[in-house]
Amino acid sequence: MTQKSDWFKHWFDTDYYHTLYDNRDYNEAEFFMKNLVNHLGINKGSHILDLCCGKGRHSNFLNSNGFKVTGVDLSKNSIKLAKQNQAENLEYLVHDMRDEFPSKYSAVFNLFTSFGYFEDDKEDLLVLKNIKNSLLPGGVAVIDFLNIEQVKNKLISEETIIKGDICFNISRYIKDGFIQKEISFSHNDKEHKYIEKVKCIDLNKIEMYMAKTGLKIDKIFGNYNLDPFNVNESQRLIIIAS
Repeated sequence: MTQKSDWFKHWFDTDYYHTLYDNRDYNEAEFFMKNLVNHLGINKGSHILDLCCGKGRHSNFLNSNGFKVTGVDLSKNSIKLAKQNQAENLEYLVHDMRDEFPSKYSAVFNLFTSFGYFEDDKEDLLVLKNIKNSLLPGGVAVIDFLNIEQVKNKLISEETIIKGDICFNISRYIKDGFIQKEISFSHNDKEHKYIEKVKCIDLNKIEMYMAKTGLKIDKIFGNYNLDPFNVNESQRLIIIAS
């Protein structure tokens, strides 16, 4: 397993990550989940894997609507926070998506751009193979990714975000096939710098990935309203596969 590129192990597990992104839209997440499970026709009681679940905003809502949910994430900090809402038929586990998943599922949801972090395509393919191998017969996978073309066209190169006593200075650019975000700030008399990287995976590349891992693309949507994907206009690239 490649270690040098595992920037996410450090950044996602800091309190600063949760401070910067403390305004996640729970209404948007619930809206998407309602539309998605209705479209997919997933029966209540079915077991869903929320892959890279973060603090569990999607998992919590799915569980409250009658689904058995397992949320997994590499960040111990995120899982510690998620476990505060652990309930019957809702569990949270620390897990690396490059490792085999602990069970079989009716659906695997990989949401909110939690894919394309790795330098080597082989690791992205490994994640998709793990998804494929964890699906029950008739199961479905959902990859909710960026529309890379939209991001390229509307990239904000410099931004400052103030959260409490922290001033986050953010720089965005495209380098080596990745959309990269540098996050720098001062706090407690120390200088901090982190990076986020998401691979520039367009529809053609995701189709190639799917073909190599035996997943079949059933539908492609462009937003959380599940409108058709348009490369020039859509905010998201949402893949439904089996």
